[in-house]
Amino acid sequence: MRKFFALGVALIAVAVAAVSAAAGNPNTLTLAVYGDAPYGTSNADTAEFAATPAFVASINNDASVQEIVHVGDIHSGSQKCTVAYDQSVFNLWTAYRDPLVYTPGDNEWSDCTKPKELPGSDFAADPQMPLTQLGAVRSIFFAQPGQTLGQNPMQVTSQTDAFDPAHPADAQFVENVMWEQSKTVFVTLNIPGGSNNDIDPWFSQPTPNPAQPQEMAARTGADVRWLDAAFAKAEADNAHSVVVVAQADMWDTSDAAAHQTNYEPIIAAMASNTQTYGKPVLYFNGDSHVYRSDNPLQQGSTCYTESAACTKDAWAQHPYYDVPNFHRIVVHGSTFPLEWLKLTIDPRSAWENASTPTSWGPFSWQRQTQG
Repeated sequence: MRKFFALGVALIAVAVAAVSAAAGNPNTLTLAVYGDAPYGTSNADTAEFAATPAFVASINNDASVQEIVHVGDIHSGSQKCTVAYDQSVFNLWTAYRDPLVYTPGDNEWSDCTKPKELPGSDFAADPQMPLTQLGAVRSIFFAQPGQTLGQNPMQVTSQTDAFDPAHPADAQFVENVMWEQSKTVFVTLNIPGGSNNDIDPWFSQPTPNPAQPQEMAARTGADVRWLDAAFAKAEADNAHSVVVVAQADMWDTSDAAAHQTNYEPIIAAMASNTQTYGKPVLYFNGDSHVYRSDNPLQQGSTCYTESAACTKDAWAQHPYYDVPNFHRIVVHGSTFPLEWLKLTIDPRSAWENASTPTSWGPFSWQRQTQG
């Protein structure tokens, strides 16, 4: 069993106390998962933003939903990054009655220096942009470390409070959280889409800002350590499954494989941990916008997309692994009407259960549109 630092164990134990009843029984758990919303084709396009209150209400009105997860990107890559906009999304989300867990996407911070997002953005002249913008996102959405959003928040464990003492700089990643329910360990990771903030230089300069590779290395290292901690927690508690949530589609088949090279340390850690764990692991991401259900760590595995046929094997983007107990879902985003995925986890089910277009092991799901 992996070594897990004592501080993390103690704090996670406290954090899961509020949901211990759910963690200790075989009852099912239902979540609403979505991302890449609200989007606009430009700053003037507010249709999805205006539709969000009704979208929130539709989730609130589903009595089976116990939590909401947003996988990142609260505006499109054609909209500017401003504190006022971030605050306006936060304000919309205060209408959620159930706990809301959010992980940042690239459009709200790491891409804020790109030509379509930079003009008119806050901190546009700041040489520390987009890190300053990430700080703004943290101050708005993660003002209370260890607590989710929503009218009835729940306690989670933030990396700020349970970082590895050997890596004190990991404390800055307040957005990385962990919690346990219905024998499932959930973990979020700040992994921005596109290229892991590596080969797309800030401000579209010919060479990267010196702070850029430092940012990527620090965040990637923290992500891997937090992922390791989640699997250590799952093993220590004999959890039946692990759910990983991040924004990046690290196997985006519409992107060049070379553009995704710097996700490799995270993918390697996912593969290694999943293989050793030996139980079902589900990864949720947004980023590429089009619904997809597949196993990108296994060549030629069953795959379903919006059109019910996969033309490309995501495994080819990182063709190094053979891990059958790993599955992922790309939630459909940047769409109108707004869409969410209704995920149900049944801890009594085995991961060896036959895969279907809407289920894999203990996980089953249904795509839901607003209204």
